[in-house]
Amino acid sequence: MKSKYVLVMLAVACTAINVQAHGIWFAQRSGELAMIYGEGAADDPIVQNASRVRSLIAYDANGATLATKLIPTDRLLLVDTQQKPVVITAVFDNGFWTTTADNREVNKGKSEVPGAKESGHYLKYAVHVRGDLKTPLGALAGQTLQITPVNAVLPTYMGESLRLRALFRGKPLAGAAVLTDFINDPAAKPLRTDADGLVTVKIRNQGLNVISVAHETPTDNPADTDKVGHRATLSFVLAPADH
Repeated sequence: MKSKYVLVMLAVACTAINVQAHGIWFAQRSGELAMIYGEGAADDPIVQNASRVRSLIAYDANGATLATKLIPTDRLLLVDTQQKPVVITAVFDNGFWTTTADNREVNKGKSEVPGAKESGHYLKYAVHVRGDLKTPLGALAGQTLQITPVNAVLPTYMGESLRLRALFRGKPLAGAAVLTDFINDPAAKPLRTDADGLVTVKIRNQGLNVISVAHETPTDNPADTDKVGHRATLSFVLAPADH
């Protein structure tokens, strides 16, 4: 009986962590670019939560904005890439999540949950780079938290180094937690950015790479939340290596 109780409590704890740790990113699905919501290898349902997408912006290699939109299907949110954007960004507001007295996670503010233990407002950001840029990326519109390459040209091969800068509200963010492979190793010990918001990572995959940064800030709505959780991703794809 005791072992069953421990297993249940561990499952509850994992659920609480997963709610907070989820992110958004972009990846190819059946030949189309899709917005993904989840953590690690798990893609969670997103179409029914499309109203939580606060922005979707596309840019060319010079940083000029291009027309784009989300195209809902029965299971996916596809991205209109007819204008051939080089960069796509998005913001997803995951709302309030509160831990109940019996350790469940509910999508409500703590003012609606009697005996609430902890509550947070969780915001997700994503930058997807589809090719080389003319100039390095700076702070992008709507990306309150951002992890961005220092240089305009991305590496070519797995194992190469990539210099990144974490930005919060457009300014370098020191001490931010960076995961180098959010898809395949989300439980890894994070790297930390230096005093200038910089960190150097090794490219993990000869294919899709999703790098994540997380940051928490105090709330301005203490009636409903105890904190604001921000998670941002940088995603890109390296072409298959020559054989």
